[in-house]
This record gives sequence, structure tokens and C-alpha cells, in this order.
Amino acid sequence: MDSIVQSIAIHALPIVLAITLHEAAHGYVAKHFGDSTAYVQGRVSLNPVRHIDPVGTVLLPLLTLVLGGILFGWAKPVPVDYSALRHPKQDMLWVALAGPGANLCMAFFWACVIRLGMGLPESDLARPMILMGEAGIRINVILMVLNLLPLPPLDGGRVAVSLLPPRMAHRFAQIEPYGFMILLLLLVTGMLGAIIGPFIEAAIYLVVWFFDLGI
Repeated sequence: MDSIVQSIAIHALPIVLAITLHEAAHGYVAKHFGDSTAYVQGRVSLNPVRHIDPVGTVLLPLLTLVLGGILFGWAKPVPVDYSALRHPKQDMLWVALAGPGANLCMAFFWACVIRLGMGLPESDLARPMILMGEAGIRINVILMVLNLLPLPPLDGGRVAVSLLPPRMAHRFAQIEPYGFMILLLLLVTGMLGAIIGPFIEAAIYLVVWFFDLGI
């Protein structure tokens, strides 16, 4: 029981920050390119309450922490009216990449937290900082890689729609109503971990190598 409580304490802040900044980044970039829908609804915010989904942000991540497996969850999607963007097809690419980009920046932030913890003398603060930093890197890399899967409505699906020729993009976008069911099927069959696991481990290795963390 103590280990479960400790795991939740270590992972809670990284999970909330990762999901909050991911969604806020979508809204901020959408506003930059002409769509103020998320801004008007108060979703371009670092307040996690505005983005938390009770099931996707709290319950499901806790279950995956306790039961093991790929960390899985979601926040309330930031509303984006792609038709309001100045160049809808092109600008969709940057709006979609903003979320994973925010997670990459957060992975770098948590790497810096680890470096700071490693530089402190042995204390009650250093070890928790390192553990939380390790969790922060893994959580953000998982969310980045997962969201870059080329499956609508994930960010990677939006990127694919933006890059494909118009006719192919239209056909590909029609997968979106079934995208979440496909994702859940991949999760419960274990195929999701098999697909994205190697990319997750490679990305974590690169972050650890770049910051010379030695963990």
C-alpha cells in the first residue's frame, strides 16, 4: 500500500502538468493562427481544473499506475475550429504539433529537475526530485509518442490530414469517429505497447543521453 501511495505522490504532479500544458498549447497555437474558440472558452490556461477529465485524467492513469502497462489517459480536448484558421490545412499541422511539442519541452524540464537533484547533497529533497524527474520524463515522452500516432483524432492523425493530398486527407479523416475505439482495441490487446514501446524507449534514451543523466 505504501508503495502505491508513494507512486501516486511521485506521478501526480508530472501527469497533471503534462496533460494541462499539452492542451493549453493546442489552444494557444490555434489562437495564434486565427481561431480564438479555446481562448474564449478559457481553455488557453495553465489552470489544470479547466482541462481535467475525471476519468481520463485521474481514474485511468491511476489504474495504469497500479496495474502496470502503458500509461494511458486524456484530458478534455481543447476545442479548435479549423475552418477559422487563416490557412486551415497548413495551420492544422502546427496546432496538432503544439501538444506533443509541449510534452517534449516538459521532458526537458524534468531532466533539468533531475540534474538539480543530482547536484544537491544527500537529503530528503534530492531523492524525491530525481524520482519525480524520472517520472516526468517518462510520462511526457509517453504522451508525446502516443499522440503522434497517425490515427485521427490523435495529434498524429491531424498531422497526417494536414500533409496528405486533399482527396486522401478527406478519406483518412473519415476514420476519426472510430479512432478512439481502435486505440482502445490496441491497448487491451497489448498491440499499443508493442507499436509505441520502442519509440518511447528510444526517446527516453535520447533525453537521458542529451542531459547526461546517467540513470
